[in-house]
Amino acid sequence: MSELKPGETDPTLDGSESGVTSDNVEGNAGNSHKSVEDLDLDSLERMYEEMVGKPGLLTQTKPTSGNGVSESRKDAKSSTIETQNRCFDPTQTVGAGTSHQTVDERSRPEFKKSPREEKTSPKVITGGSQTKTILSKGIEDDKDVKLTEKVREGMKGRSLEPGEFVPHKSFKMKVIDGESTLMPYNGAIQHRYNSYLERKNKLAKAEGSLYNFANGFKRFGLLKVEGGISYCEWAPGAKRLSLFGDFNHWNRDHTICTRDEFGVWSAFLPDKADGTPAIAHNSHLKVCVDTNSGQRVDKIPAWIHYAIQDKSSLLFNGVFWNPEQKYQWKNPTPQTPKTVRIYESHVGMASQEEKVASYKEFTQNIIPKIARQGYTCVQLMAIMEHAYYGSFGYHVTNFFGISSRFGTPEELKELIDTAHEYGLVVLMDLVHSHASSNGYDGLNFFDGTDHHYFHGGSRGYHKQWDSKLFNYGHWEVSRFLLSNVRWYMEEYKFDGFRFDGITSMLYKHHGIDYDFVGGYDEYFTESKVDIDAMVYLMLVNDLIHSINPNAITIAEDVSGMPCLCRPILDGGFGFDYRLNMSVPDLWIKYLKEFADDHWSMGQLVHALTYRRHTEKHIAYVESHDQSIVGDKTLAMWLFDKEIYYSMGVDKPMTPVVFRGMALHKMIRLLTVGLGGEAYLNFIGNEFGHPEWVDFPREGNNYSHHHCRRQWNLLENEHLRYKFLNTFDRAMHSLEDEYEWMSATDEYITLKHEADKLIIFEKAGLLWIFNFHPSKSFEHYRVGTRWACDHEIIFDTDGKKFGGTERLGDAYNEKFPHIEENWHGRANYIQIYIPSRSAIILRPTEGCATGYTDPVEKIIGEGETTTKGLQEEMTALTLAETKQESPQLEEGVNSKEVETDPKLVTSNEANDNDDNKESAIVDQDPQ
Repeated sequence: MSELKPGETDPTLDGSESGVTSDNVEGNAGNSHKSVEDLDLDSLERMYEEMVGKPGLLTQTKPTSGNGVSESRKDAKSSTIETQNRCFDPTQTVGAGTSHQTVDERSRPEFKKSPREEKTSPKVITGGSQTKTILSKGIEDDKDVKLTEKVREGMKGRSLEPGEFVPHKSFKMKVIDGESTLMPYNGAIQHRYNSYLERKNKLAKAEGSLYNFANGFKRFGLLKVEGGISYCEWAPGAKRLSLFGDFNHWNRDHTICTRDEFGVWSAFLPDKADGTPAIAHNSHLKVCVDTNSGQRVDKIPAWIHYAIQDKSSLLFNGVFWNPEQKYQWKNPTPQTPKTVRIYESHVGMASQEEKVASYKEFTQNIIPKIARQGYTCVQLMAIMEHAYYGSFGYHVTNFFGISSRFGTPEELKELIDTAHEYGLVVLMDLVHSHASSNGYDGLNFFDGTDHHYFHGGSRGYHKQWDSKLFNYGHWEVSRFLLSNVRWYMEEYKFDGFRFDGITSMLYKHHGIDYDFVGGYDEYFTESKVDIDAMVYLMLVNDLIHSINPNAITIAEDVSGMPCLCRPILDGGFGFDYRLNMSVPDLWIKYLKEFADDHWSMGQLVHALTYRRHTEKHIAYVESHDQSIVGDKTLAMWLFDKEIYYSMGVDKPMTPVVFRGMALHKMIRLLTVGLGGEAYLNFIGNEFGHPEWVDFPREGNNYSHHHCRRQWNLLENEHLRYKFLNTFDRAMHSLEDEYEWMSATDEYITLKHEADKLIIFEKAGLLWIFNFHPSKSFEHYRVGTRWACDHEIIFDTDGKKFGGTERLGDAYNEKFPHIEENWHGRANYIQIYIPSRSAIILRPTEGCATGYTDPVEKIIGEGETTTKGLQEEMTALTLAETKQESPQLEEGVNSKEVETDPKLVTSNEANDNDDNKESAIVDQDPQ
């Protein structure tokens, strides 16, 4: 293969959409099916024409509706960055710089060999003795079909292997199975998958593998190597680079870098005569960039591992981190937990003192709390360095540097190692969706151009977040971001990542001023989606799971993009979980806008269960999003001002406090029961943390009062917070025992609007929720599948959880079953159900189920007719007036199960069946 010549355009960077060349294909050697060379060409051509007809371009047929949710991006990111962010003035740096076409697109150090393909021409592929032509969207135009009917027959029951080219929309990707509404977009899904294959194979051909490609941290940045220190930086638009700092008395003209033909600058600093490094450990430094516009600016090396803020200038300096004693890891990575229960945490605000807390404090004080509470994962926010503390860590300035506010790299390693010792999986909140627009401390205008790591012009700027947007299709940007992930996995041993704000990545409009209504054309229209960003997300998931097959990746997306959590080889993106973001918004909406007796039980159940059950979701009531300034914690919504003076256990429980204590527990239990396959909680909210989160800023006189966690409230035995904390711990302990979040035997027995009851079966348990603000029910009939006695194992109204324990002696009783059909179940029991309480019962040992429900635990093999979430939610919208309680149409979800067993696995009975033998007890606990 020929080398790149100056002025040539690298086809791997041209953004073209083509099929995969056979000589780029990995993993075909071991395939058991016959290759195309074994088949007669004429027969193969006839077979192809019979199967798919004449090849054509991909079509885009709009379905009836899709699955989406309203855009509700966090306000913290869309706020204007204040003076601390010190945005760089582009007018001072952008001038007659080197052309992006002549420098950036061919700036690929170490891999001069590249496929020779022209951007506008069809792709010519050789295979066997024949040649074929691939059109721009991956459709075969000639002979030598890669996937024949014979081959396809041999592939039944398995996923596509890397390198297996999908030639035509008639070949159905596996993600289509069970979700027929995706069928019109099978071609678009194939195109996405083929683009991923093409990109991966080009990277692999250039450097051996995707893993090898992502080792940029072994060349770029400041590295201690044999005989000295090397510095390497990609800055194609710069005129000159020089390294300066403590080591050369901050002389910008002392250590001048040399540039290669790809725009990579480098310098080597030999060890001193005594063998010590030329740059001492913990020395401060920067790189001086002379731009082609004549400006001279000081920057922090893009691959720096550590940066510290100068207290006088408030600017950050890079730090050469090279301790003599490296941290010695003591504990192995824990096994993937059976249930992922995430404790979302921010190190800096983890102290009850009004200060920035440290890694060491978090290690000593918080890690044991998390483990004792029953969480299985800790998710760390704001780890990558960010100049503006108030950005919550989402305006990253130094991607390879950990936040120095909290401590050193060795101290972060100790934190993660200690978490592993406690059996906790450690996830990192990863921000690859955008970068800080700060041009002094960050990547913006690093080489004097606005199109270095980012798209140029308006395409590279997120106007709501005041941040820069990466060019994911660029070779070196891909290297930077993929290496970033590998760095944190191998250097710090992170066990996975939450990918923040990927809605902005998936779409060219970034979700700005765009309302997702659920039509599938929103997800697959070429003019709307960013195929380069999609391919990057597939590549990074591929990389992460190749490094650690047990790693956990989480997608934060508000658009409802299908297939995020489906395997890449099936046509998905490869994430493990996605956040069920509509759930917390619904809870806050209820608390803000509707009286308790106007809550819709049907809508609650619908919102919690209406999701793609082929993709795993993380249920949560509140994350950091719901706590930021402008909003407040769930506890604050519930208790309001009484949280300040009515939480004492020695005081009579007021109606407001009784309601708050009850709903805080019930809302969490219902969410964890129906809302997903994993659970998340933001630090401190498990015990009802008051108020909100507000980082120090000019508007609050730089106060830390609302940027801390008041553990003293929990530890005070005279306050009721301890009860909520005990409930949270008991809930996790019970989930450990019954593992209901991974259970599939979910059956919604009752959603009664007048009685405000929700009853369902899951994981071999019977769940009863009474949301009525004042009515309790005596001898209420509850249908059950189990033909045996039942016993109570969990009660939110228990005294140990701060309740009034109105069930009394019922804890020790057995509730006998009656063999009579009730609410679609073969049996029923009768039980007292107190108002504003939830009860979980289990059948006694040796119990028979009575009969087998045809829908339970079975996901049908037939096609689905998915309705859009927005359309369904509209049909279930709460009545605007509070004059009468909204009623859910009877049988609506039973019908959904019949038509769409893939999407809704729960079977739901008549919502408002009269419970003729129950007695209503009007009861006010106060």
